[in-house]
Amino acid sequence: MIGKLKGIIDSYGEDWVIVDVGGVGYQVHCSSRTLQTLPSPGEAASLAIETYVREDMIRLYGFASDLEREWFRLLQTVQGVGARVALGVLGVMTPGDLATAIALEDKAQVSRAPGVGKKVAERIVAELRDKAPAYSSADPALINLQADLAERRAPQPIADAVSALVNLGYAQVQASAAVAAAARKAGEDATTADLIRLGLKELAR
Repeated sequence: MIGKLKGIIDSYGEDWVIVDVGGVGYQVHCSSRTLQTLPSPGEAASLAIETYVREDMIRLYGFASDLEREWFRLLQTVQGVGARVALGVLGVMTPGDLATAIALEDKAQVSRAPGVGKKVAERIVAELRDKAPAYSSADPALINLQADLAERRAPQPIADAVSALVNLGYAQVQASAAVAAAARKAGEDATTADLIRLGLKELAR
């Protein structure tokens, strides 16, 4: 099995690149984001590789990093997500952005990817939520708040403050982040009004 290719870029296609390794040209399918990071033909490049072997074909998928390849594998553990959809997701989101979106249960962000509808985005978030925080750059307090809101476990003043900010037109993730920051500053005894006021200050920064 091929796990890495290091060679010279020969040519590009719509969703693939030919990498010349010692005179042998390997066709490697990549996300649009990965293709954009690769150099011009004639220059050296290195790709992490995932090899798929089928009865009628062998296909190579290439990634800018081992982490991107790991997310390619993780995404395909979700029902309805195959290699093409996984590459589509990684084409519009970096591994860090994807991890953060899943950790924060931001289904709208995940559904931006081609081939990912509302139901598939919901499955990606639900099935990978426990794995995403380890890769995410998001504030752990925000991740916990999002989970509490989803499960209706959040303290009432916090839930009401988030709801109020959403009603003012802010995205749910933005509102949650602002209220999480406000709650840290205001303490456990903060009222809904306190959290809304401090939350608006956070959003105005």
